[in-house]
Amino acid sequence: MTRIIIDEEKREQVVFLKEKSGSRCLPIVIGINEAVSIRMHLNGFISPRPLTHDLMCSILGDLGAKLEKVVIDKLVDNTFYAKLYLKTQNGSKIIDARPSDCIALAVRMRASLFVDDEVFHKLSQPT
Repeated sequence: MTRIIIDEEKREQVVFLKEKSGSRCLPIVIGINEAVSIRMHLNGFISPRPLTHDLMCSILGDLGAKLEKVVIDKLVDNTFYAKLYLKTQNGSKIIDARPSDCIALAVRMRASLFVDDEVFHKLSQPT
């Protein structure tokens, strides 16, 4: 996935994840705080004090952990599930997290973002 678009014309915040080598996108409804966090980072805004996702990045970095990738891996009752794949000094860790938080961390830490093929196929739409 290479593009993140936040659609503000609706009352809900929607992130559209676009295929890197294709013409489909996957819409994911997220909370306003996560949408603002993603947008602020993409627009280059630097807060004078760390916001939640910035704090999480700092903690991971200070602990020597690297975010290798994010995978949105399940869809259950119209709710997406995701995982953070971390590399630490002691090995690898997989952490369950909300897709919106995963996306916010991935854009900050320049990590790859993947969507399980089955999940993407279920809800993707042409761009």
